[in-house]
Amino acid sequence: MKQDLLALAANRSNVDLVASLQVLAARGREDAAAMVAHLAEMERRRIPLAEGYGSLFTYCRVALRLSEHEAYNRVVAAVAAPRFPAILDGLVDGSLNLTTVRLLAPHLTPENHRDVLARASGRSKREVEALVASLAPRPDIPPSIHKLPGPSHSLASAGEAIPLEALTKLPSGADPCRPLAQTPRPDEAAADLLVPLAKPAPRPVVAPLSATRYRVQFTVGAETYEELRLAQDLLRREIPDGDPGAIFARAVKLLLAQVAKEKTAATATPRPAPPSDPGSRHIPATVKRAVWRRDRGQCAFVARGGRRCAERAYLELHHIQPFALGGDNTASNIALRCRGHNAYEAELDFGPRVRGAGIRKARVGTNAS
Repeated sequence: MKQDLLALAANRSNVDLVASLQVLAARGREDAAAMVAHLAEMERRRIPLAEGYGSLFTYCRVALRLSEHEAYNRVVAAVAAPRFPAILDGLVDGSLNLTTVRLLAPHLTPENHRDVLARASGRSKREVEALVASLAPRPDIPPSIHKLPGPSHSLASAGEAIPLEALTKLPSGADPCRPLAQTPRPDEAAADLLVPLAKPAPRPVVAPLSATRYRVQFTVGAETYEELRLAQDLLRREIPDGDPGAIFARAVKLLLAQVAKEKTAATATPRPAPPSDPGSRHIPATVKRAVWRRDRGQCAFVARGGRRCAERAYLELHHIQPFALGGDNTASNIALRCRGHNAYEAELDFGPRVRGAGIRKARVGTNAS
């Protein structure tokens, strides 16, 4: 990397830096679409084979020095784009990205592709996965509890579970695509490009099976396992088959009720707030409830351009007028902030040294911010 690139960026004003990034992002989208188009033509002419590569995927990995993930996404898009040119338009304008195209490609048809691509426009990976599940619903996973093999177990043993960490990378030199001499032409089903790997792909922790059903997968310790078994026994009348999914659903509802009580002071019978002590940092429960309802459990920071932060994790109670500068503990002066924006506004009020100055910041449910 050229060392002067960092200096060039450092010398830009905030406005110029943002504008320059917009230009670079647009250029990157155009370059990505152009690369997909070039790869599609490379595939049509069988140039990788003529150059001594077994497939377009291998050519991308070796000749173009792309990672497996980058090569895989681009190869799938290159196979789908000749059949559905609207993909290239979406890559250029940013309504689609390569991950979205890779997820949707096996499910696109001449009849549905315009509608599906429009529904996927601007969506996150999780939302696109849900869309794919609605296009190709899968049956529920049968309830089961398995003991994981120990470290000494062979990964190649048939029928045994494979630890997730062993599946996070493709084997060295592995090609997720058939050699192009064996792949269908662009006017055939793009999904046929993909073939199973020697090892199954890593499975996400939560994945949609259909429009309303999800697979949840996790590992528990021996103590939690015994507690689950006990819950199955105690709930045998209510849940005769002992379905862990039904028990999990009940447990999550109880947990949410408890967390809401702790974090937002939620209660079915709220009491009038006692008079607050002048100068006290304590935030009354009534104020916490009002702030949580008003901000809808989301960071309430709004940028100058009008964009509101969408974060819902690590929320903290933030004094709009800082408590140290005379701000009170009323709902009008307190708002939800994510951890990043709470720290950012503290720096605006007190300067960058506030990070090491011991200023107390409260998460939702604590007494100060």
